[in-house]
Amino acid sequence: KKTLKLLVLTSSMLAMKETQFELDGKAVTAHGDETIWEVAQRQGTTIPHLCHKPAEGYRADGNCRACVVEIEGERVLAASCVRKPAAGMIVKSASKRAETARAGVFELLLADTSLAHDDESTLAGFVDALNLDPTAFDLPEESSHAQLQACGKARPLDRSHPAITVNHDACIQCGLCIRACREVQSNDVIGMAGRGHEARIVFDAELAMAESTCVACGECVQACPTGALMPATRVDADTQQWLGKEDKQVDSLCPFCGVGCQVSYKVQANKIVEANGNPGPANRSRLCVKGRFGYDYTHNPHRLTTPLIRREGAEKQWDMAFDENHQESLFRPASWDEALDVIAERFRTILAEHGGDAFSGFGSAKGSNEEAYLFQKLIRQAFGTNNVDHCTRLCHASSVAALIEGVSSGAVSAPFTAAEDADCILVIGARPTENHPVAATYFKEAAKRGVELIIADPRRHGLSRFATHALQFRSGTDVALLNGMLHTIIEEGLTDDNYINGYTTGFAELKTKLAGFAPEKVAEICGIPAERIRAAARTFATAKNSIIFWGMGISQHVHGTDNSRCLISLAGITGHIGRKGTGLHPLRGQNNVQGASDAGLVPMFYPDYQSVENPEIRDKFAAIWQGQGGHMPPLKRGLTVVEIMHSALKKDIRAMYVMGENPAMSDPDLNHARKALTALDFLVVQEIFFTETALHADVILPSSTMYEKQGTFTNSNRQIQMARPVTAPPGDAKQDWWIIQQLALRLGLNWTYETPSAVYAEMASSMPSLANISWERIERENAVTYPCSSPDGPGDDIVFSEGFPTPDGRMRLVPTELSPPAEEPDEAFPYILTTGRLLEHWHTGAMTRRASTLNALEPENMVHIHPRDMERQGIGTGGEVRVSTRRGDIVLKARRSTDVSPGTLFIPFCFHESPANVLTNPQLDPFGKIPEFK
Repeated sequence: KKTLKLLVLTSSMLAMKETQFELDGKAVTAHGDETIWEVAQRQGTTIPHLCHKPAEGYRADGNCRACVVEIEGERVLAASCVRKPAAGMIVKSASKRAETARAGVFELLLADTSLAHDDESTLAGFVDALNLDPTAFDLPEESSHAQLQACGKARPLDRSHPAITVNHDACIQCGLCIRACREVQSNDVIGMAGRGHEARIVFDAELAMAESTCVACGECVQACPTGALMPATRVDADTQQWLGKEDKQVDSLCPFCGVGCQVSYKVQANKIVEANGNPGPANRSRLCVKGRFGYDYTHNPHRLTTPLIRREGAEKQWDMAFDENHQESLFRPASWDEALDVIAERFRTILAEHGGDAFSGFGSAKGSNEEAYLFQKLIRQAFGTNNVDHCTRLCHASSVAALIEGVSSGAVSAPFTAAEDADCILVIGARPTENHPVAATYFKEAAKRGVELIIADPRRHGLSRFATHALQFRSGTDVALLNGMLHTIIEEGLTDDNYINGYTTGFAELKTKLAGFAPEKVAEICGIPAERIRAAARTFATAKNSIIFWGMGISQHVHGTDNSRCLISLAGITGHIGRKGTGLHPLRGQNNVQGASDAGLVPMFYPDYQSVENPEIRDKFAAIWQGQGGHMPPLKRGLTVVEIMHSALKKDIRAMYVMGENPAMSDPDLNHARKALTALDFLVVQEIFFTETALHADVILPSSTMYEKQGTFTNSNRQIQMARPVTAPPGDAKQDWWIIQQLALRLGLNWTYETPSAVYAEMASSMPSLANISWERIERENAVTYPCSSPDGPGDDIVFSEGFPTPDGRMRLVPTELSPPAEEPDEAFPYILTTGRLLEHWHTGAMTRRASTLNALEPENMVHIHPRDMERQGIGTGGEVRVSTRRGDIVLKARRSTDVSPGTLFIPFCFHESPANVLTNPQLDPFGKIPEFK
């Protein structure tokens, strides 16, 4: 394969147009459409540039003239970033004429800006390299305000936005911020207004930045070469001066969603002061508001810094209102030895009195792969139970159940960057512009290129304006809509019969079941006209390459597995899987939910989805773990998150170990969940903050944030990436893997891991997915996609091209019934409730609510209501309302929103002051065991 690849590469290079010319007295060759600047860069010749960022994928614009070169025989100098060479051309990049002209360009730009705003900027770097005097064109200190204005200075400073400071005096009108906003992030907020010295960047219709539609992705900040756009935290609020150069830069990862952005962090005095995107395979230097401006939660003064033990007499109350001050009144500080000894003693006592199945563990999708592996191993080996789970049970458990049933793999079949090769993209039950903003940039780019974009969701969202087909169907009617599309494809002969015959099983049963789902019949159920259902189905089926992306709008239902089964069938009967631009991709919610699931942090599987009910697999792991003591769990599935809570309330579960999860905010029917937590005999919480769950703990252990971790993380694309410690943990807080091992040692397990790499080595010995992916390789390459067929070959970003890892090598098509939600609107409760995240906040808010910029952008909870419902109920914008279900009620403010349909309410679940999950239904999908949050 390697030889073939080299031959293909060689032949393509030969076929590429080549142009010979002379550069600085040396014969050089331009390949294809290379510009003079690109050839010079490849030859090691530095030509200054300001409006061009080739490393980050920005097209050249040629408007700053900082890169001019002299071409023999031509009257004027040429901008090398846009000029392509011709055969025989003689180019001089360092002639006196070119250098003088470039110096003049920089001096004139300096006359219109101030380097004091950012001595680290691209402009400042070239001024220094060219040995220019930055004060050569400065106006006298006694210049009047009018004189400054006439020279384009003394423009108003815009500090309205919590994240970004806009200094118009530093702007050189290079246009990079406009390209960043329009072409890279596709947000279309920044433009240019005015002429001559009145030219200026503007936001929307010349609004203050905070009043505009800016989503604070910060792409413009990273692109700006002068510091005209700066992170607000790097500029002194009083003097407007730059706060100085960082001590170091560290390359690591973003701690939030499953996109898995690679980030370069700037650090001063052990504090992160700035984050910029790195050119990783998932983000290609892009970031969103959380990744760029949400890092300072790690330095929040409320970080846990020492172990805590509940004070004697401090009784647990399930309905106690959360208050950070309860940390001191309910808990006392302790040493690590005391805290770990107390935990071990209590755990041993409970184990002796009640057995292993009286234990349970909630691990974290925010920890590393190594930490997830150790956590599940501890629960299984120390207590002999499979009662271990994590947040996948609350987000994509039903998707994974359907995928394992249908294709024997719970991972995505193609990355979200496969949107670049697609002709049709279906996004259903997901809001990527809010929950996966960087992934959304690829979908927006595709739509702008003319790719058909089908958006199906009960709520309208940011991608809707790019959609070819926007299907805003009734909540809970996914199966009706999707079966209507499947019916159309079969009825109209749009199936890929060769693919069905060669790669699937169960088509006959599927076809029979779908006979009763004509679009004309399901239109009344889902609220979408039959012809629009048929049009979307035809578009998907007839496209050369179609790909499906879905989110928790698909999975968080009692029929979530059926929803996912429909999507699998949609890809199967059309053959849109296993090729570029095709596939199935459930967008992962947390940064390591894929890796944590792969590592066995679920109650029915050992690592790599190997069944706990298979004796051969149990024996395999017993052999790997042999000599370390402990027990092996029984040949039965453990309890899932919600099932564990039920069992705790019944006193079947007596002890719980929670690492980096917050079930007192994330579980459905929170009053029930909090009662269950207080009913436990013993609760250990390992956390970075005093959370709502920690309020009910017996012992609290201070752990590490993502920025303090060394380890591997697996994103939604199956890309295993390396996280590196950016800062040190505060006080006596420890790495999570260290804490788990210390507890294991006290429970009699002979664990001897000295580093996370040793844990990874053990994982690789039991997980086929990690074949050919060594720790050293990940450290060297930063990201490796699994599966990988050789130690030095690229991983397979597209899988199932030659069949499926099922017993017969075929995809299983599973028919679905039309089943209603567990609760439907009635006279007493006439509204539909849906919950989810905001762009600025993530999961239960434990991190983002403590990030100063993010909390300033979205400081309080609001229920999103359609204007018609607000008028009917007499509610004004910002008015206080009470929202009730059969399980409880909360009070919060009203927000006018046309994204929701009349009769539907949306509430974010990250605000402890008004927790949405007090309202939600704990009824479970029978297959994925996921609650009905939607």
